[in-house]
Amino acid sequence: MYKRVLVPLDGSELSESVLSFVTDIAGPLDMTIVLLRVLEPVTPAMVEAAGGAVADDLETRLRDTAEYLAPLEVGLRARGIETSSVVRVGRAEDEILAAARAEGADLIAMSTHGRSGLGRLLFGSVAEQVLRHADVPVFLMRHVGQRTTMPYMKETKR
Repeated sequence: MYKRVLVPLDGSELSESVLSFVTDIAGPLDMTIVLLRVLEPVTPAMVEAAGGAVADDLETRLRDTAEYLAPLEVGLRARGIETSSVVRVGRAEDEILAAARAEGADLIAMSTHGRSGLGRLLFGSVAEQVLRHADVPVFLMRHVGQRTTMPYMKETKR
């Protein structure tokens, strides 16, 4: 069934909350977990919002990302789960979809804030874009307050 799952992480506890579910099934199903961190470029709007004092030090961000992913990989491997990590630069939704193809993922598992209405309109939803455009099934765990709700999974036609 599923052998290679891509888990996009943004560095937050929310994004990591899906790991508990994925690790519970990864061992028994002999799945490989590919951790993904997308670094979005600093946009002119971000520079303007910060008063022009923002510099995009990509080298430092890449180093920080590697330091973030390393202990997660070690922890998963300690549980006997084959794990790798990937860092990509670009728009999150585009890079998640591209990484799924490049890494041969047959499942994408991620957490979502569960915004709706105006919140989704204002902030957009990376999870929603991935769900709509993925070529493989997407497993979403919706996070509401301090709890994570039952997951939603969309099967895609192959």
